[in-house]
Amino acid sequence: YAASDAKALKAALDTKGIKLETSLDPFAEVWKDRPEIPQNNVFLLSDDITGESTRSKIKRINAELDKLEADGLIAVTLDAVAWIFNMRGSDVDFNPVAVAYGYVSKKESVLFVDEEKLDDVTKNTLLKQGVRIDGYDQVFNYVANLPENSAVCITGNKINYRLYQTIPASCRIIDVPSPVDLMKAVKNKVELNGFRNAMVKDGVALVKFFMWLEKAVPEGSVTEVTVDEKLREYRSQQDLFVGESFSTIAGYAENGAVIHYRAQSATCLKVEPKGLLLIDSGGQYKDGTTDITRTVAVGELTKQMRIDYTNVLKGHIGIATAIYPEGTRGSQLDILARRALWDNCQTYWHGTGHGIGHFLNVHEGPQNIRLEENPTVLKVGMVTSNEPGIYRANEYGIRIENLIVTQEYKKTEDFGMFYGFETITLCPIDTTPIVKKLMTKKEIKWLNNYHKMVFAKLKKQLNKEEKEWLKGKTRSI
Repeated sequence: YAASDAKALKAALDTKGIKLETSLDPFAEVWKDRPEIPQNNVFLLSDDITGESTRSKIKRINAELDKLEADGLIAVTLDAVAWIFNMRGSDVDFNPVAVAYGYVSKKESVLFVDEEKLDDVTKNTLLKQGVRIDGYDQVFNYVANLPENSAVCITGNKINYRLYQTIPASCRIIDVPSPVDLMKAVKNKVELNGFRNAMVKDGVALVKFFMWLEKAVPEGSVTEVTVDEKLREYRSQQDLFVGESFSTIAGYAENGAVIHYRAQSATCLKVEPKGLLLIDSGGQYKDGTTDITRTVAVGELTKQMRIDYTNVLKGHIGIATAIYPEGTRGSQLDILARRALWDNCQTYWHGTGHGIGHFLNVHEGPQNIRLEENPTVLKVGMVTSNEPGIYRANEYGIRIENLIVTQEYKKTEDFGMFYGFETITLCPIDTTPIVKKLMTKKEIKWLNNYHKMVFAKLKKQLNKEEKEWLKGKTRSI
């Protein structure tokens, strides 16, 4: 239970004269087959993948703690711990993290993890980076014995209530959004180059996949589950592939309108040579994480399908081509993705974009692009998704997603710095459903230039047949 939620619950119960008891663990009584904490091995990433050593990250964190007048920081989220210590694992499906805690301060930095997960090389590497290693459960004892009157940085909606309660009463608690999350979100040049390398590999896998799909659908051999299996097969052939970044969403026809749909063998639909197929998938590579959605025509389309598809694409291009002043928040850009839909009294009920981890969680903060207000501004080096959509219940769903990087666009004398986005995902966008007359010249130019880039960056990795196929799919409209 997050400390902030527990405190809010306690305050509500106090007004009713009800005591919140947290010293007991009811799960021990009622959850008899509770799984043990995974014991998978931890591995470290080299600086040529991360672009920064653990020692350097700790130094930067301590500089941020100085600004907050804090003595130390308790790291509780698994992706933050993984990032600080350049450590990855396989304790959580799709997310390359290990169950652990961290503490960072000028006096010492500690990684709390089951030592059996670490081999001698990993231990020695961490020690050389100035990291002390202690047992996973020892974090409670360590925090309970923090020096008197020290100032501790925590994030109340992320730290669990039990650990929060162990902080000594003499300590001053500084409850703020974790500075680690913002540091992690701003990728360095090495990480960004890793993302770009991963996109090439992912693009090659997707060319192979969509070539297979085109041939297989008319043969009647494709289901939503086989889509999932084939994507995994082609991605697994790529260098440095570790696994999927999330559970593939392959929704044909009406299932495409279910936003977090998961196909099951017993109930999945067969993909017929008509209508639309929505595929949202991604890969974890040691040099980057991918997340891409394509909606493709697998046969005859209705007029409404084509109009809806074009309006979603217009929204996607609206974000991709956005120019905005330094200090802009994602919520200020969100309308660009929805404008064409709103003009037709349509919308979608999910966010337009979320942060992406570097060989880490495919969903990460603190930035996003959505209607709800978020005080985090977009910063150069942030990697975010761009994924507008439209969903017609019991009919079909459409979503088009690429990953984008915030970059400097132009520095003006009168109005300061302006930013824009670099699109890094490399995969053709299906042009079959497009109603060209609904698109502006600027939108058509962006799409044609995007397709030229996709072909240029993938062609050297493809055989003759694949190259010819991609050439056709990236032809100017």
